[in-house]
Amino acid sequence: MTLSTFRTVKDLRAQVAAWRGQGLRVALVPTMGALHAGHLSLVQQGFTRADRVIASIFVNPTQFGPGEDFDKYPRQEQADADLLRSVGCSALYAPTAAEMYAPGFCTTVTVAGLSEDLCGITRPTHFAGVATVVTKLLLQALPDVALFGEKDFQQLTVIRRTVRDLDIPVEIAGVPTLREADGLAMSSRNRYLGPDERRIAPLLYRVLSDVGPGFLAGQMAGDLCAQAEKRLLDGGFASVDYVSVRDAETLETVPKWEGRPIRVLGAAKLGAARLIDNLGFPV
Repeated sequence: MTLSTFRTVKDLRAQVAAWRGQGLRVALVPTMGALHAGHLSLVQQGFTRADRVIASIFVNPTQFGPGEDFDKYPRQEQADADLLRSVGCSALYAPTAAEMYAPGFCTTVTVAGLSEDLCGITRPTHFAGVATVVTKLLLQALPDVALFGEKDFQQLTVIRRTVRDLDIPVEIAGVPTLREADGLAMSSRNRYLGPDERRIAPLLYRVLSDVGPGFLAGQMAGDLCAQAEKRLLDGGFASVDYVSVRDAETLETVPKWEGRPIRVLGAAKLGAARLIDNLGFPV
C-alpha cells in the first residue's frame, strides 16, 4: 500500500481538502516517531472514527528542556513509515523544523495551572511546547478528530483544555495505554532501558495498581503515595518525581475518595529513562 508523505502545510491541506470534497472524515495521530504498537493502535482507532488517518512525525524541540534527550531521541522515519503502511495509515505528515517554526516564530500556547504541576514541576517548559506544537498541528491538518494515548494523561488533559479554551473545532480522543505482557506501558523511551532496568521497570505499573484500590477503600492519598514511592526506591528506581492521586477530569489533588473517578499517576527515573504511567479508578 502506498503511503503519501507530506512535508509542507500547503500540501497537507490540499490533501485534506480533497478528502473533504469527497465527504470523508479525517483523523490525526500526532507523534514524535520511534513508533511502537501503542502508536499503531492509535492509527487503528482512528479508522473507527474517520475515513482517513494522518500520522504526523515531528521531534518537537520546544518540549525538551535543557539536558533532556532531544539530540539522542530516536529518529527512524523510514522504519516508522513502514509500520504506518502496515496498518493502512492514509498519509504521513513529516514537516521540517523550519516548516513548523518559521524564522522569527515567537508565539507560545501556555495552559496555566495544569502545566505547572506533576511533570510540569521537573519539566517547567514541557507543556508549553506540547500545547504550542499540537495547536499548530491541529490547525495545519484541520482534522475532525485527533487521537492521543492515555499514557501521557497530563498531556492529554492539557490538550483537551487547549482545544476547549481556544475553540479549535476538533474532537480529542484518548486511547487506553497499550502495555507489554508484564504491564510496562509501551513508550519510545523504553529502548533506553538496559536488561536489568527492563526487569525492574514494570514495578511502576504494579505500584500504581495497588494505590487505587487502597484509596477507594478509604485510605488517605498521602499515606498511599508515600508508601508507593518507597517501594519504587527500594525496588531499584533511582529517584521518584511523584506518585499522586488526582481527579480524573481536573487533575486536582484528591486527599480522600468522594465518589468521582480518579487517576493515579507516577513518574520515576530508572537508568537513562524517565518512566511515566497512570491508571484510572474505579476500573
